[in-house]
Amino acid sequence: MATASTTGRHAAVESDQSVFGGRPAAPGRPDFEAIQDSPEFTELRRRLRRFIFPMTALFLVWYLTYVLLSAYAHAFMAQQVFGLVNVGLLLGLGQFVSTVLITLAYNRFARRRIDPQVALIRTHAGLETK
Repeated sequence: MATASTTGRHAAVESDQSVFGGRPAAPGRPDFEAIQDSPEFTELRRRLRRFIFPMTALFLVWYLTYVLLSAYAHAFMAQQVFGLVNVGLLLGLGQFVSTVLITLAYNRFARRRIDPQVALIRTHAGLETK
């Protein structure tokens, strides 16, 4: 009967239980090289890249557009929308709103697409899932 070790933050299984890829790892440690070489880990990295790179590019374009408009389109940014609120102020506040929306989108994405893949990798590695 295999029992889990309680040492360390990521409790590893004892050596009598199979580990990721069938390779024996050091006592109390998962085989990180086998995990990194696995198709499950490759899929995890692919999922992360498919979200992070496009989202980062989109935000950088949005941010640089705001900066360039602020620097070179003074008349456009100074146009009054209502009362004392102008286009520049709305676009500046939009930066904060977009940051919150990206954070919420990543949180949702991680819960639905990343966390299940991490749990699968941890299971195959013989680690306890949270």
